[in-house]
Amino acid sequence: MIRRAVPSDAAALAEIARRTFVDTFAAANRPEDIEEFVARTYGEAQQRREIENPDGVTLLVDEQGSFLAFAQLRRAPTEHGEVEIARFYVDRAHHGAGLARSLMDAAIEVGRELGAERIWLGVWEHNPRAIRFYEKGGFRDVGSHPFLVGGDLQTDRLMTFVMPAR
Repeated sequence: MIRRAVPSDAAALAEIARRTFVDTFAAANRPEDIEEFVARTYGEAQQRREIENPDGVTLLVDEQGSFLAFAQLRRAPTEHGEVEIARFYVDRAHHGAGLARSLMDAAIEVGRELGAERIWLGVWEHNPRAIRFYEKGGFRDVGSHPFLVGGDLQTDRLMTFVMPAR
C-alpha cells in the first residue's frame, strides 16, 4: 500500500533511507563520504522535519508496517509550478517487483496536487538503471547540476517530466 508518511514514521523512514542510499551508492564512493552524507541527510529528526514540511509530501510503500520504498517530493522555490522529487528509492530486495512504477505514478499524482506543471529530479550520472527507469516513465534529460556526497562533488543529470493535461 502506498500512503503518506506521518511524523511517527520518521525513525523507520530514516532507516530505509539510509539503507537504500548505502546499498545504491556505497560501492562507488568513499566510506567517509557516504557516512557524512547519510548522517546529515537521513537522521530521524531530519526525516521528521521533512514529513512535517507543508511544502512537501513523503510517500511510503508500506507492507504491514515494513517500508519497501519511499519518495519525497517538495514544491520547488520557483514561480513556475515546479515540484522536485528529492528522493526516490526502492529497497534492493524489491527491485523488479513493479513497486517503482506504482510509486512514481503516485508521486506524479502528488505533484499534480501540489500544483506542478513540471516535475524534476536529479539522478547520479553513473546510475544508468535509474536513468533508464526515469526515461521510460517520460522524464527527459535537460542538463546537469552538482551534487555533494560528503566531500566529493559529483554530477547529477537533471530530468524533467511535463504534466499531461487532464
